Amino acid sequence: MKLTLVVLDGVQALDLAGPMDVFAEANLFLPKKDQYEITLVGEKPGSVMCSSGVEFKVHYDYRNFHAESELLLVAGGPRYPEYRPEPELAEWLGERARHASRFGAVCNGVFLLGHAGLLAGREITTHWDHADRLSQQFPTSKVRPDKIYVRDGNLFTCGGVTAGIDLCLALLAEDWGHEIAVRVAKRLIVYIRRDGGQSQYSPYLAVGPDEDSLVAKVLKYVTDHISDPLTIEDIADAVGVSRRTFSRAFAKHANVTPSVFVDQVRIDFARKLLEETDVPLKTVAFRCGFNSATQMRMIFLRQIGSSPKDYRERFRVAYNGTDDTNSGAILESTSLGMDS
Repeated sequence: MKLTLVVLDGVQALDLAGPMDVFAEANLFLPKKDQYEITLVGEKPGSVMCSSGVEFKVHYDYRNFHAESELLLVAGGPRYPEYRPEPELAEWLGERARHASRFGAVCNGVFLLGHAGLLAGREITTHWDHADRLSQQFPTSKVRPDKIYVRDGNLFTCGGVTAGIDLCLALLAEDWGHEIAVRVAKRLIVYIRRDGGQSQYSPYLAVGPDEDSLVAKVLKYVTDHISDPLTIEDIADAVGVSRRTFSRAFAKHANVTPSVFVDQVRIDFARKLLEETDVPLKTVAFRCGFNSATQMRMIFLRQIGSSPKDYRERFRVAYNGTDDTNSGAILESTSLGMDS
């Protein structure tokens, strides 16, 4: 499958390397005739300088690249919301995208698609920090700022930076099925799917590296007592903070209330069980500390917009305890968090 990545000077390295690694890893599981052929196209031949100072070799400059692409993606970068491509480049990008089976952008690479006249009337997303500007520059498009990625027909766009990996895993699953996408996600040690939006805040992303922080202590206690009916008083006592100041101090550090945080942890544990086991929903609810399957369902719907039953039907991976492609599944986050 012919994949073209459009990269300009100032590109964000992860916007480029993330998608490339998804498809490169996928090639390990695909027969040679079906493997992804990745071509980097830039403004000039030679190399492209990333915003971090890393250089990537560019195979072609756009003026000399007219091959058909089954998938064309534009990588984003910090300067792209202000960048105005030369008319010749915009015309080339519009023509190549219209001839591609699928096309799209990672992060704010979507601005280049807009300048190429490809966004009118289309539903799109980008990094949360640039969503308002995207709406202002291309008012005939429909910007969904909280989505990790959006598909509108053959157009694919996604949120900030690491969301490019989410997008490409989804494209991979569309091409070759969920199992291949799971294998690649496990090799990259990333989430196979994050249902939450960019504005949500996962407990696992909230902790940070300091194991002695208040949030880390709360996460450890909740995890160790996940099936227990926890109260705010229980958690405050366990981490050595008075009940009077606990809620305020915790919300300051985690940006969510303790009760929401506990619900998020329980949901993440439930998702793991739903993906990896066939235990009844009542058992899942009990193991994760919900009062009932009904309560679990209500919180599921509120946080990720899906019932536990529907979630299991969509993301259950066959698991027999011996298949190493499915064992040790990664605990998913409920959100993208604050990618930058």
